[in-house]
Amino acid sequence: MATATSPDVSERGGRCADRSMRTALTLVCHASTEATTDTRFPTDEPLDERGAALAAAAAGVLARIDEVWCGPARRCVETATAMGRNAVVEPALRECDFNRWRGRALADVQADEPGALTRWLTDPAAAPHGGESIADLLARVGRWLDARCSGPVRAAAVTHPSVIRAAIIHAIHARPESFWRIDVPPLSCTVLRGHEGSWTLRSTGGAP
Repeated sequence: MATATSPDVSERGGRCADRSMRTALTLVCHASTEATTDTRFPTDEPLDERGAALAAAAAGVLARIDEVWCGPARRCVETATAMGRNAVVEPALRECDFNRWRGRALADVQADEPGALTRWLTDPAAAPHGGESIADLLARVGRWLDARCSGPVRAAAVTHPSVIRAAIIHAIHARPESFWRIDVPPLSCTVLRGHEGSWTLRSTGGAP
């Protein structure tokens, strides 16, 4: 966002599709599930009881939002619904594809495939699980994000920690290796601003 105090910020943010528009995009991480609590790679599990209650209590976050999208996973749809919104399902907001690691505990993968897990955590191009690499995820989310500059709108997306990390990296042009250095807890909110052809990170915080 170009301002008198930071005239070069449009060169640092991710590129938007239309330089003349302004967008405020709030990225909401889905509420907790059993996989979240157990540190497992997710499948398509529902919210746990606590997550559903906390999502309902946070309904005010989306009250003044004009348009709401969500990932196709059950936990994203249930989070948006609990927060009082009938979100539009957006396939580009889907979780990273963990393929054969889906449903497995992180500790079990570490015990059985330590080398593969290390490659996955250190090389953004690696996909030892046979699914989607972090580099592929970053490209997918970047394309979706830059297509959102379609008009002055207050929008929100209920999605996954991996997608929100990717959006932050794209917005500020961080190195892909920074992916694992971004903490995205359940129901946390990250706000991006799109203006004059770039995205900037406005704020990020804990669960409401």
